[in-house]
Amino acid sequence: MKELLETVAKGLVDAPEAVEVTVDEANEEGVVVYHLHVGPDDMGRVIGRQGRIAKAIRTVMRAAAIRRDVKVQVDID
Repeated sequence: MKELLETVAKGLVDAPEAVEVTVDEANEEGVVVYHLHVGPDDMGRVIGRQGRIAKAIRTVMRAAAIRRDVKVQVDID
């Protein structure tokens, strides 16, 4: 899952070496939180207009999580 998020984010940004993903342990509801960190210049590219790209990234991650029977949340920091 972490590799999927990194791959998607690196395809969107100008500085792929600045992409970093950290993973928190599952909380009491069983939700695993992924934190996506990108360079300040690429933040707009990852969020997109009115948050459309960020919403699409979260949708892809949720679809992959369903196949693995886990719950995920993506935070863009």
